[in-house]
Amino acid sequence: LGLDQKGVLEITYSFPGVSSAAGGAEADDDYAEQDQEYQMEMMTSLREVNVDNNRVGWYQSMLLGTFNSFKLIQNLMSYQEAIPNSVVLLYDPVQTAKGSLTLRAFRLSEEFLELSKTAPNDFIPPSRILEELPLKIKNPGVINALLFDLKGHKKLNCDFERLDLSTNPYLEKNLEYLCAWVDDLANEQYKFQQEIKRDKWRRKQKEQGVLGSDDGEEFTAPDRMASLLVSNQISAYCSQVHHFAGTSFGKLFLAGSLQKEDA
Repeated sequence: LGLDQKGVLEITYSFPGVSSAAGGAEADDDYAEQDQEYQMEMMTSLREVNVDNNRVGWYQSMLLGTFNSFKLIQNLMSYQEAIPNSVVLLYDPVQTAKGSLTLRAFRLSEEFLELSKTAPNDFIPPSRILEELPLKIKNPGVINALLFDLKGHKKLNCDFERLDLSTNPYLEKNLEYLCAWVDDLANEQYKFQQEIKRDKWRRKQKEQGVLGSDDGEEFTAPDRMASLLVSNQISAYCSQVHHFAGTSFGKLFLAGSLQKEDA
């Protein structure tokens, strides 16, 4: 919830949604109806206590930067059709617990929205599907006072986790996910090649007169969205590995210089 003021989207409040239950189509319909009623009741209650109640998007968690999915794209399209400046906030609890606050904001690019209306299956570079927005976090005065009060608390000790030189667990997980998404990309490419082969076979059969002009299914190009999202996620994993490796080298050089001084 928040306000759009002079090109700056201010997000001032949020609340969790209704948890989805496993089931069929009826369960999905019930969940959507309950979630909509819950959101309306929450926004009505917030308006009564003078809190910003304009819906400008939603937030969700991600695991090690995994967020590219059909559901995310569809939700963003429905939100931006109703609220053009709406965004999705993505929070990574795993990286944040390791001392690196990971909070990212995305929305669909104008190029992708225009293409989805005119030619939804045309190619678009994967990096142009989503547009990442810069974030600036501001704490209210009460939080700043609390942090200042905790600063001199004697019971709070530094755990030195951010100085840990071990990079294997994080890199192993990223490489594991990267390999899985590369396999998904290979499967999408295989499906595309199979469709091309079927189309060539149909055309050959029609030329030989085995199939009539009206026989067989017309060739439809495979949906590109799956392969584009997979490619975008692979690029995100590579960027994470590059960024994490750079910070790890900084720690190693720092530790090496300290060892030289001790020697």
